[in-house]
Amino acid sequence: MIPAISSALSRVETPRIDSGMTTGHSAGIGAGAAGQPDFASVMAQVTTNAVDTIKNAEAVSVKGINGEASTQSVVNAVMDAERTLTTAVAIRDKVVSAYQELSRMAI
Repeated sequence: MIPAISSALSRVETPRIDSGMTTGHSAGIGAGAAGQPDFASVMAQVTTNAVDTIKNAEAVSVKGINGEASTQSVVNAVMDAERTLTTAVAIRDKVVSAYQELSRMAI
């Protein structure tokens, strides 16, 4: 999961602020650079990868119970799922914290 987040976030371009803002909006924010995914699509991809990792861990665990997978592969899959879940919880906590900060701002 962590390599998936790193690769997904490396494709996100930092928004550029237009120095001649006549409309009061940044030219780069919300528009999405040509060929670059926006934040929502990156988060959707990360979420999909997380769900796939957890499903894989479940499938490998079932194979382990049936004797079709080694103990090492079961442990590796479960550890990947645990790492993925921990990362997802940390991202959720950061998003909630950012939302709370924004809600406390005076307009």
